[in-house]
Amino acid sequence: MSDDPVRLSATAAVAELRAGTVSPTELLDAALDRIEAVEPAINALPTRCEARAREAIARLPPPARTGPGHLAGLPIAIKDVTPVAGVRTTYGSQLYADHVPDRSGALVERLEHNGAVVIAKSNTPELGAGANTFNDVFGATHNPWDTTRTAGGSSGGSAAALAAGEVWLAHGSDLGGSLRTPAAFCGVVGLRPSPGRVVRGPEGELFGDAGVHGPMGRTVADAALFLDAMVGRDVRDPLSLDAPATSSAEAVRTAEPPARIAFTPDLRGFTPVDAEVAAVCERAARSLEGLGTVVEPACPDLTDLYSVYHALRGRVYADLGQTLSHADREVVKEEIRWNIDVGERASGAELAAARAGRARLYREVVAFLSQYEVLAFPAAVVPAPPVTTRFLEELDGHRFSTYIDWVQITFLSTVVACPTVVVPAGLTQSGLPVGLQLLGPPRGEAAVLAAAALVEQQVGLPVSLPIEPRAGRH
Repeated sequence: MSDDPVRLSATAAVAELRAGTVSPTELLDAALDRIEAVEPAINALPTRCEARAREAIARLPPPARTGPGHLAGLPIAIKDVTPVAGVRTTYGSQLYADHVPDRSGALVERLEHNGAVVIAKSNTPELGAGANTFNDVFGATHNPWDTTRTAGGSSGGSAAALAAGEVWLAHGSDLGGSLRTPAAFCGVVGLRPSPGRVVRGPEGELFGDAGVHGPMGRTVADAALFLDAMVGRDVRDPLSLDAPATSSAEAVRTAEPPARIAFTPDLRGFTPVDAEVAAVCERAARSLEGLGTVVEPACPDLTDLYSVYHALRGRVYADLGQTLSHADREVVKEEIRWNIDVGERASGAELAAARAGRARLYREVVAFLSQYEVLAFPAAVVPAPPVTTRFLEELDGHRFSTYIDWVQITFLSTVVACPTVVVPAGLTQSGLPVGLQLLGPPRGEAAVLAAAALVEQQVGLPVSLPIEPRAGRH
């Protein structure tokens, strides 16, 4: 075993667990020691459940009984928007500050069945709304690369915990970049899978496909390993899919260079993007040229993407509004109240137009991906802003219309239901991480993970994770 277990990749840690050269208890103790050391600086995992984790370890089968996709006792973190039985689950809101659910969400049940040991809940903005992780229950999460910066949101706690070495794998969720923006800001890997690939519920709107769960890890292989532990059909989720015939870990292990991919710095002018971020991402995409991949500047026609996404998001928040009393609405932050109002005011005609626009965008992107195996573009329009920036209001003279529009470069994947992975693309001159999005065909997780693994091999960040949290370096 490594002298410092927190520096093992998740893939290596699980291999050692299966071999019996390290025990789940040893990894749990190492994780708890690391959490104790770095939490004061980053505030990524404010709720821990050590006693529950030790009880779970006592119930694990011996290593010889574990099979493919089984995590064999690896400690993980679950985002604090997903219930874990017997563990305080706040959704980052004072409305649920003392909430302790009796039952876990379906995904947590699956992960624990597959040998994951939940040791903590990761911080999130209130009700998962916003791209900066702060709330009135636990405060703000800080980026380990520079603790004066945001870790992003809404899976900011998960991304920061990974980068700082508190856990080997962390769960995220994504409606509009909630998993991908933090991955970019913290220099880790995050996958937004196709709707249905990862089970949801059983609570919530069962037939909505805008929000999904997904894996986050320090490497592409780690994210693939975590996805394998998540997949499979569950009758409680009507959109859930059978597990793919070939595992994600195998797809990464046998990755072959794509023949042809497209790169766009800004989705054909859909959003402003910091020039340095765009340049770092283009270099990362073009790194595949050394493997024989043709990389061309191209982007599908994304007419109506903005309005379609906001209609989808509005519907989600209108559903949320049905669960909140008038008094509750006065408690939640103003951005949530605004989003609920937008959703509730949408007319039937507007929603019908959005559905038609979504269908056109889907057909456009699917046709585009018959020519290019992957569409590559930046995961965030800027490096991580200061943690005090509630949301970015302006970039290069362009003023963003809403609190979520500064992450509109993530909208495409949500609207067209295509899997998208974020892989570290490099660092800015000041040393902040930049992430590259790779979007592939519907249900094409294997394709985007394979391409991401090759980018990871070609680029290679000059700083190895985990890192020691430090303030004010940039």
